[in-house]
Amino acid sequence: MATPEFIRTLRASAGHQLLWLPGVTAIVFDDAGRVLLGRRSDTGEWSVIGGIPEPGEQPAACAVREVHEETAVHCVVERVVLVQALGPVTYGNGDVCQYMDTTFRCRATGGEARVNDDESLEVGWYAVDALPDLDDFALFRIKQAMSDAPTWFDPMTSG
Repeated sequence: MATPEFIRTLRASAGHQLLWLPGVTAIVFDDAGRVLLGRRSDTGEWSVIGGIPEPGEQPAACAVREVHEETAVHCVVERVVLVQALGPVTYGNGDVCQYMDTTFRCRATGGEARVNDDESLEVGWYAVDALPDLDDFALFRIKQAMSDAPTWFDPMTSG
């Protein structure tokens, strides 16, 4: 995932300390019910599409932007699937981030799926019963996006 310029600016003064950041995930379906996935250039793993909103950017607008930037697919957001605070992540350079993820179910409206930036090695549409190896993060979000359940959130509170 490319580091947004505003985070590089923050890192100049914050160093490697924990940054609490918003994040979005887009679960995009086409008219055939297939889900859009990308194989990440940083890990080589298949994953759902996501990113970090720019300051002032609405989360749904960020999801649409990230999908297009990474895959050349146009989409519209249909609903919020889940909201979840994720655990801290330590990157190879020592930076530590923790994300508040908002996941959206999206519907493709145009464009041909292709690698559209340097964040992906491959992109493609997959039938939900023939997915490549995905981590639990992606599988849970796809499952929730396919259901008619209300927006998922963790009801646990700290303290």
